[in-house]
Amino acid sequence: MPGGGFSKLPGGSVVVALSLPNPAGDGTSVRFLVHAANRARALTRLRNLGLRAVYLRGNAEPPTPDEITAVLHHPDGLLWRTDEGRPQELWHPIRALRRPAPQG
Repeated sequence: MPGGGFSKLPGGSVVVALSLPNPAGDGTSVRFLVHAANRARALTRLRNLGLRAVYLRGNAEPPTPDEITAVLHHPDGLLWRTDEGRPQELWHPIRALRRPAPQG
């Protein structure tokens, strides 16, 4: 089930967290974190990557403090990981999701 939320930071920017179906279509969900000037720009960043049907309705699943720290310390300000209850999985840059799977 898609869900998400946002946290406004003291400097005025926001961190948006969204749980969406995996673009690879394998039945799992993916948690995206985006740091941007405002919510609209955060969603635009995801839409520009090909995730066209991205909307933030409500604030039911805002980013945790650990998620905020992770995205603020990443140079791209855009991370993802599977949302299947595996807390040991590290956050990945968005280019890792879009990269084709290795052959062989």
